Amino acid sequence: MPLSQFEIVQLKSGVNSLRLIENNETFHPGIGPLAEANILHVAQHRFAERAPSVPIFILWDVGLGAGANAVAAIDAFKTIPADFEIHSFDRSLSALEFALAHLDELDYLAPYKDACEELLVKGFLQLTPRIRWYLHLGDFREVMLRPEIPAPHSIFYDPYSPRGNVDMWNLEHFQNLRQRLDDDRPCLLTNYTRSTYVRVTWLMAGFAVGIGTSIGEKEETSLASNNLELLERPLLPAWLVRVKVSHSSAPLRGPAYELGPILPEDYTIVAAQAQFQGQT
Repeated sequence: MPLSQFEIVQLKSGVNSLRLIENNETFHPGIGPLAEANILHVAQHRFAERAPSVPIFILWDVGLGAGANAVAAIDAFKTIPADFEIHSFDRSLSALEFALAHLDELDYLAPYKDACEELLVKGFLQLTPRIRWYLHLGDFREVMLRPEIPAPHSIFYDPYSPRGNVDMWNLEHFQNLRQRLDDDRPCLLTNYTRSTYVRVTWLMAGFAVGIGTSIGEKEETSLASNNLELLERPLLPAWLVRVKVSHSSAPLRGPAYELGPILPEDYTIVAAQAQFQGQT
């Protein structure tokens, strides 16, 4: 993807971000790259609480993009007495290269200019004695299956949106992602979505799903986990009413972005999930 496919845009907040011209998708469109990364991802993962209890805390940064999520994580990790590995995934490095070429407009990346340039060249960086950063280039659906990549404790899930990137959002992919997790390693995934069909897709893939923080103009976002206890606000049975009446609650399947009401047999699977049993 050539660098000319991106442009700098100013958000309503006055902060600069970048936009992929091809699909008119702006990165971190609400309040800006670093602020959104900290609120949506870093704060919800509770690193200071969770990381010291494991030998090495593994973060999967899915959708490296222009590096804001990774930078926010690194800033947080520096304050915590624990060992960390960041595994950043993307199928193109163009967004990060564009951001590095526009540091005056995207100043959040400036403190990590040298680190990012080294990562791009070597694919690995020992950022501090306790923080290692790995770069994995390629189709995440395939790359995540490599056995040498450790299962995560946390996932920042930030690929392009479902409308133009269905393969990263459909049921088949999330079933594979769920199987890739280690059930002896509780894992939390954060994402900006609040869409019923995405939550249904996650539930059918075997995740527990919860309500995430508000951000910008969004009243809520979403979290998923392989361990219900990690969710502070799991979806409750009352939410299933929305699934029944929504015109776009069917899980995404296959390569087409097709929305519609949920089928009765799929609703039965969703309603049978453990998080809806014995709750009101």
